[in-house]
Amino acid sequence: MTHIVRDVEKPGSKLHKKETCEAVTIIEAPPMVVVGVWGYAKTPRGLRTLNTVWAQHLSEEVKRRFYKNWCKSKKKAFAKYSKTYETDEGKKNIERQFEKLIKYSTVIRVLAHTQIRKMKGLKQKKAHLMEIQVNGGTIAQKVEFAKSFFEKQIPIDAVFQKDEMIDIIGVTKGKGYEGVVTRWGCHPASPVSFTVARAGQNGYHHRTEMNKKIYKLGKAGQESHTAVTEFDRVAVLGLRRGVVTLRQSLLKQTSRLALEDIKLKFIDTSSKFGHGRFQTTQEKQKYYGRLKA
Repeated sequence: MTHIVRDVEKPGSKLHKKETCEAVTIIEAPPMVVVGVWGYAKTPRGLRTLNTVWAQHLSEEVKRRFYKNWCKSKKKAFAKYSKTYETDEGKKNIERQFEKLIKYSTVIRVLAHTQIRKMKGLKQKKAHLMEIQVNGGTIAQKVEFAKSFFEKQIPIDAVFQKDEMIDIIGVTKGKGYEGVVTRWGCHPASPVSFTVARAGQNGYHHRTEMNKKIYKLGKAGQESHTAVTEFDRVAVLGLRRGVVTLRQSLLKQTSRLALEDIKLKFIDTSSKFGHGRFQTTQEKQKYYGRLKA
């Protein structure tokens, strides 16, 4: 987290045209890569997976997701599948799978994975793989749309825009086994059901935080890291290096906060360890001069 300074744009408010200092969270968001399309068929018992079509080339980071121990494995995941694209019979078979998706599917989702190698300071090499539903148009149009994105990168600014309100899904920071007062607080003489646990696990819970406003979408090279970054208003759940899912808001936004145009005047880049006297490394070196090795 860090803080920013901006001018408030709220006509009629006492803060209108005045400076305010607000807390923001910087999220590093490298482009995701689409590697497959998944079809679901409707049954009396709900949706059932119908068929999956994968792209020809899959990176090592997503192949690691299919192994318990990558180092001891033969690393041959999708080796035979990728060769089907090289023969005429294999290409016809893949086209038949696409036709099957168009004929029988009712829901189309793409399989996209993160580019974990672009995240600096992480030991993890295994990509996160998730389904993203395709909406709008006919089933044939959805399949063609998903097919056109095979092996292509999807940057964050293709999905989200500045000043947009979004939802963030993730897992909170774990606290372990804690007592009843820490978990529930103090409620004297209040009836408590025997079915509700008193002491127990606190934190590491799945949560969805709604209505986070995007203040800025940075570009690679402009920010401190190589990946595209995003500035969200206030705190975001989870660990510093934990993965979070960003989702467009499900509600129509009409509040003044949601519709406000954000113009940043200052972004604090000082260190959060200690007092943080300098905004850049060059500024610190200029102040201290040459230091002893």
